[in-house]
Amino acid sequence: MPDSSPKAAPDDTAVRVALWRALHVLADPPPHVHEDTVGLALAAPADGWRQRPDMSAFTRPFRASIVARARFVEDLLEEQVARGVGQYVVLGAGLDTFALRRPELGARLRVFEVDQPGTQAWKQRRLAELGLAVPPSLRFVPVDLEQGDAWLARLAASGFDAGWPAVVASTGVSMYLTKEAVASTLRAAASLAGGSTLVMSFMLPIERAEPAVRPGIEAAARGARANGTPWLSFFEPEEILALAREAGFPGARHVSADALSARYFAGRTDGLRLPSNSEELLVATT
Repeated sequence: MPDSSPKAAPDDTAVRVALWRALHVLADPPPHVHEDTVGLALAAPADGWRQRPDMSAFTRPFRASIVARARFVEDLLEEQVARGVGQYVVLGAGLDTFALRRPELGARLRVFEVDQPGTQAWKQRRLAELGLAVPPSLRFVPVDLEQGDAWLARLAASGFDAGWPAVVASTGVSMYLTKEAVASTLRAAASLAGGSTLVMSFMLPIERAEPAVRPGIEAAARGARANGTPWLSFFEPEEILALAREAGFPGARHVSADALSARYFAGRTDGLRLPSNSEELLVATT
């Protein structure tokens, strides 16, 4: 039975990500980079949520970053499914809604959402309250990544087949982990079957951020610290690439925020784009 205790709830960051995804659809003109309002239904924020300071126009670049990384992961997932990959692991799933929004793609996959036990209990309760059936392809895997739980072993117990390739997505997680915990995650992912792909987001050092958005990033870091979930790890691209190769990945590449802006926001007339030198992506293959 899902835990109904008050602590069984997503953290503020997971809710903010869900709201930013929805706000992109509700406030930004089309074409929309990523369409997800299911997370808004799950979060059920109070009336007036769009007037929250973290939903203000100042946060538009960060909203762009959230929807771009989500779109990139799902584009990559589609490519890998076309190649025959049949497993998808979401590390630190939060209010991820892929399995609910993309049933046609999810039906070709085993989808494993890995997150804190309390968050998962809350999410399953909310799905039931909303009358949203859990797709047969979806498995919830309770793991405390921050405490170094052995997520591969928990996956195996939930039906993950170590002999099949998989796509593993870890976005918005690495900054909350120590560098050793990040390295441990990379080593575990590098042990997956050949043909597997890891997509991990990482934060560049705050001083590298463009001046216009640096105050926003600093404010986010202060807020995370005040909420008891401080940002612990920052990486230069060369550092995260080296860490991935040391972990055992034969292939690793960096996808910059500017590359994501060029891919998904070129030609827009509303000025929406990612902040340069902020949260970027590592793509590593076995």
